[in-house]
Amino acid sequence: MSELPVPDLAPVNRGPLDRSMMIGLIVLGLLAIMPLLSPILGGDYMLSLVIKAMIFAIAAISLDLVLGYGGMVSFGHAVFLGIGAYVTGIALQEGVYGAFPILALVLLISGAFALITGAISLRTTGVYFIMITLAFAQMVYFSLTSLSYYGGDDGLTLWDTPEVFGMYLFQTGSGLFYSTLVLLALIWFFVWRLAMSRFGRVLRAAKQNPTRVGSLGYNVFVYRLIAYVISGMLAGVAGFLLACQAEFISPSTTSWQISGHLIIMVVLGGLATRNGPLLGALFVVLIEEILSQITHDWRLIFGPLLVLIVLFSKGGLAGLLKNKRATG
Repeated sequence: MSELPVPDLAPVNRGPLDRSMMIGLIVLGLLAIMPLLSPILGGDYMLSLVIKAMIFAIAAISLDLVLGYGGMVSFGHAVFLGIGAYVTGIALQEGVYGAFPILALVLLISGAFALITGAISLRTTGVYFIMITLAFAQMVYFSLTSLSYYGGDDGLTLWDTPEVFGMYLFQTGSGLFYSTLVLLALIWFFVWRLAMSRFGRVLRAAKQNPTRVGSLGYNVFVYRLIAYVISGMLAGVAGFLLACQAEFISPSTTSWQISGHLIIMVVLGGLATRNGPLLGALFVVLIEEILSQITHDWRLIFGPLLVLIVLFSKGGLAGLLKNKRATG
């Protein structure tokens, strides 16, 4: 009988010069100056588009924690976006305006939903895990369509935004932009540090060989469940920001199309890489907008473009940039 492959539990040697960190900081730095460049790039419209891209980057980073590092293909990850958005919208509708209490509710409810559904879903693997996460997302989708008091299938327009110490920080373009950027930077750094910690090494090893990791004394189910809960909570934060940005909540936020979109962003950017989800989300949101301005049938261009990038860029966009810098 052949031996089981030994999982990699060794820490990653990042070397004296961390190229991926530099690339990520450059991308975040370029995003930081976008409000200054927006008047010549399209004004408030371009600023709003970049905010949307950053929000989806947060959601993609959260998905990469379970998909890239944990090997768990969640096809219902958009449900956490919807939960975050609806908790925000319902709280505002009921007279709760403080950003921190709303964020606390978003984290609590997103985490509780992830804990309950994850405890069930993680007892399956492979295509069964994909289908059960999709089923839970569809259950939430149809539940939200039945909330007639909060707009039902038509969604709900939000007439207020959360406030921070009496300031409507999320109501102004620049305020929402920099709030989103700060949260994006913090989550980007947190997920990478988590992935490189002992917890992350066990998670990555379980992706390679869960049987061997279990034989070493680690409870693979618990590690995966914790990662799933953290991922859901972070995606809930993205939902909070999405409600603030759109000033509108809709059941369509939880649709399987949005979940598929998030998977495309992660795979295109590069699975289990520091900058992959960030680059993938920015690329997908911006290139979709650019192509849609050129032609109504922009998907005929977008589809083959994705195929070419996946085929010819080892490690996605993050790998492509890293290789170019290494050979440059």
